[in-house]
Amino acid sequence: MALRMWASSTANALKISVASKPQLSPYCLSRCFSSVLDGLKYATSHEWVKHEGSVATIGITDHAQDHLGEVVFVDLPEPGVAVTQGKSFGAVESVKATSDVNSPISGEIVEVNSKLSEAPGAINSSPYEEGWMIKVKPSNPSELGSLLDAKAYTKFCEEEDAAH
Repeated sequence: MALRMWASSTANALKISVASKPQLSPYCLSRCFSSVLDGLKYATSHEWVKHEGSVATIGITDHAQDHLGEVVFVDLPEPGVAVTQGKSFGAVESVKATSDVNSPISGEIVEVNSKLSEAPGAINSSPYEEGWMIKVKPSNPSELGSLLDAKAYTKFCEEEDAAH
């Protein structure tokens, strides 16, 4: 119980939100306080999407960066390139491995986070803010409906981690 209280107060102090749950789940305790933010959509390949107006911002989740370890290099495409839902648009290299990053939606890249070429560690320290990867003009906004909400993504991660 003391661990849960410490974890809850630490998460609160760090402003980590846990998907629709008033307390930290065992998943968050075991995964170093990985956060899942309400209001985003998630792919089972561990990318997130924040859709605002005519643009969707995409990056990898806190869960993904936690499993990757220290990110040392990010390979991203140029603006103007088309991305397809479920297909790779780039790669993230960490001290552990290189992983493809898949687009959770289809569309045209309108902006790339060029700061990641000089500071790839932003993906580790701020995966939902400074560590965003690309901004896309969705070609089929209805694809967002096929993605998971925060609660469903948290459950997916818990089940995936339990299976490993």
